[in-house]
Amino acid sequence: MTSSELKTGRIVAALILIQMALGPFLNFGLLEPVFAQPGFLQNAAGHSTEMGIAALLGIALGAVSLGIAITAWPVFSRHSQRFALWVLALSTVGLALATVESATVLSLRSLSENYANTPGADIALFTALRGIAAAARNWAHYTHLIVAGLLLLSFYGLLCRFALVPRVLAAFGVFAALCQLTAVSMPLFGQPIIFALLSPLGLSHLVLAIWLLAKGFRDTTPTHLG
Repeated sequence: MTSSELKTGRIVAALILIQMALGPFLNFGLLEPVFAQPGFLQNAAGHSTEMGIAALLGIALGAVSLGIAITAWPVFSRHSQRFALWVLALSTVGLALATVESATVLSLRSLSENYANTPGADIALFTALRGIAAAARNWAHYTHLIVAGLLLLSFYGLLCRFALVPRVLAAFGVFAALCQLTAVSMPLFGQPIIFALLSPLGLSHLVLAIWLLAKGFRDTTPTHLG
């Protein structure tokens, strides 16, 4: 292991830990009160600041994923430029989708503010608009999660293929990414997300981050640059 692999691994580990810390805060700290009963139509206007922070934080977390891909590029591309490009491309798409999702979150706030500021509002009209706005946000959210799952599958697949971390750890990451993809794809088929399938990914990320902080990426000899 060279100092370059160690430094790169530690930066990637720090970015992973930032994502792990801020992701739950975004979804369960900032947005959970918005979607609590009776629903965002009544709640969002009263949580304007929190929703603005959530929108910016969502974009920032997408940028962190892109930052991981850019930081790891020198290590990844030495082993496989195609794999490295997949990671970079999917992280770029993920940032774009995070931006779209943040825009839909702010659209929910705007609808709620219009509802709150309209005396004698037409309940039926706003109920219909609520369904449309909620669907737009939910599908942006699920699409973003699916692309994130594909990114993680490519990321862990590269780590496993070229043994940049212990293969047992990388292989578990591939398994965890497949579980995540299965879970977040369920709404496409009219089924609820199976949250238990998301647990392996949290464990995988934590163990990977600890390994990278301690050891960095392995300095393995590239077998090819395909």
